[in-house]
Amino acid sequence: MSEINKERLMSDIKTVLADAEDLLKQAASATGERASELRETALTRLKQAREKAADVQVVVVEKGKKAARATDDYVHEHPWASIGIAAGAGVLLGLLINRK
Repeated sequence: MSEINKERLMSDIKTVLADAEDLLKQAASATGERASELRETALTRLKQAREKAADVQVVVVEKGKKAARATDDYVHEHPWASIGIAAGAGVLLGLLINRK
């Protein structure tokens, strides 16, 4: 999934959640059948947001697995370079932590 699609999907989720929130606020002040309709519409919107969030989760998990596989492959193919990178990162992190 491209970066633009992910941004659009997140924007869609935020919009759906905002719509549902507005509908629930309206339902709180409404009475009778109108309140029931507003609550039902809000619940539908929340279900849509949950589905879109699940789609994003699938994409994020898949990308995470690909990154982990690529890292694992690199470490197995270049063990000494990996040790050097880890040592360098450790030294840099130690220096940053011990700064005064």
